[in-house]
Amino acid sequence: GSPFAVQEYVVNRDFGGPRALEHFRKRLADRGVRLMLDFVPNHTALDHPWVRVHPEFYVRGGDDDLAREPANYRLMITDRGPVVLAHGRDPYFPGWPDTLQVNYRHAGLREAMLGVLEGIAGQCDGVRCDMAMLVLPDVIARTWGDRALPSDGSSPVDSPFWPAAIERGRRRRPGFLFMAEAYWDLEWTLQQQGFDYTYDKRLYDRLHAQNAGAVRGHLTADPDYQRRSARFLENHDEPRAAAAFPPDVHEAAGVLAFFVPGLRFIHEGQRSGRKLRVSNHLRRRATEPIDQILSSYYSRLLACLRRPEVRDGDFTLLDARPAWDGNPTWERFIAFAWDGGGRRLLAAVNYGPTQGQCYVRLPFADLPGRALQLRDLMSPTTVYDRPGDELAGRGLYLDMPAWGYHLFEITARG
Repeated sequence: GSPFAVQEYVVNRDFGGPRALEHFRKRLADRGVRLMLDFVPNHTALDHPWVRVHPEFYVRGGDDDLAREPANYRLMITDRGPVVLAHGRDPYFPGWPDTLQVNYRHAGLREAMLGVLEGIAGQCDGVRCDMAMLVLPDVIARTWGDRALPSDGSSPVDSPFWPAAIERGRRRRPGFLFMAEAYWDLEWTLQQQGFDYTYDKRLYDRLHAQNAGAVRGHLTADPDYQRRSARFLENHDEPRAAAAFPPDVHEAAGVLAFFVPGLRFIHEGQRSGRKLRVSNHLRRRATEPIDQILSSYYSRLLACLRRPEVRDGDFTLLDARPAWDGNPTWERFIAFAWDGGGRRLLAAVNYGPTQGQCYVRLPFADLPGRALQLRDLMSPTTVYDRPGDELAGRGLYLDMPAWGYHLFEITARG
């Protein structure tokens, strides 16, 4: 099975068992790094102990289901005899054949899963909850209907699971972090149920579609929603960014994904330019050369992300305006500023396939009467001197190539 077909949340003895994990966590803590582990709430492995002892914890089918949908059901041997159980799945795809679907309408399963989560909370500082939206009551109803009625005749439970789970986890470890893998525009729902962060697949899709207007519109959402969004250009379910985005688009998209508010999620191998997406069912992969240009880009990008104004400052999405009448290229510009701790950063991206021009007015009130310097942190030899009166009035004039970007540090010269 894959890493998402879990039998038990314990480090395998081949890797040193629980004591090795404790040692590893201490080494991380000494370096100021916290550990987040995967929690897979929707299903278990085929050989999970609950299958044998508590088959009522699972969504059950019948012989007709097995005959009609052999990819979605499986005959399992339990302490109560042979039982047909459903494979884990979402509403839009066939079942995952290395898993079995747990039933959140069963009170006993809920309590058992809360205990599992408490155990995980004792081993890390946060959890990434796999396919978190699948255990929302309306998604369960849409996916399983009456199949999710408890098979032992107990009363079904239809209240949301996540508020109780998040409360239990934080009772076990104050400050424990919850991140939801979420799709289908259910991110806000999960944030309201207590998640600290949710995957931002919509931003990824809009960046991948090279749709500047949709990206800009996405960034006008509620500030709290923005702050609690996990931004990415790839993850284990998506194509590798180096394969999905042409090199110049990749760099521009990286500035937009990682310099807006939220959690910045950079996948293993992304910084070195890996292009081959490998199945989670495999533990081998082809050797790939390091893309030195992309590696250098990410080194500079990460250095900029360490700046205090980007981590803790105030974010402002800026309006672009036409550079002159009849020039529509301003519509592809996305610009925003960070201000905090006496430091200021301006990001500007021409997210389009041709050269473009625009004006951007800066949001800082103290510009008039000052001489300012704009230094591009991604290209340190690119430096501009501009009078503050001009920037406070008409704004900063930008003339940028296709997929061009700047990360300007703004400082006063006197």
